[in-house]
Amino acid sequence: MSTKFSAFYGIFVGALMFAQWIFFLVTGQVPELQAEPYRIALHLTAELVTAAGLIVTGVALLKRVSWAAKAYLVFAGMLIYSVIASPGYFAQQGQWALVAMFAILLTLAVASVALLTPQRQLAQRTSESL
Repeated sequence: MSTKFSAFYGIFVGALMFAQWIFFLVTGQVPELQAEPYRIALHLTAELVTAAGLIVTGVALLKRVSWAAKAYLVFAGMLIYSVIASPGYFAQQGQWALVAMFAILLTLAVASVALLTPQRQLAQRTSESL
């Protein structure tokens, strides 16, 4: 069950990240494209790599691919950084609902990582075999 939570969380959040950026770009809500084009280009690259990595490793976790858990931890770490750094932008604009969303995403991301730790996995396998 813990692997499935992490997998579905990664797939869901990765898809959400893609959808969010597509929405912001299509609706012209990224003024940094004109004001800070290099910074936003690198930021978008990091976000899209994170999103793609979460989706790929989420699917790999569901397929029980041997490298999936370790790779997922890398992309979950990238997500954790993002959900800590990004709310400042929205807090500055007074968009507290989005700040709250990031707090929830952070809590769930940490949970998804904790569920994939080796000791947790070993305990789960042991209880399943009993």
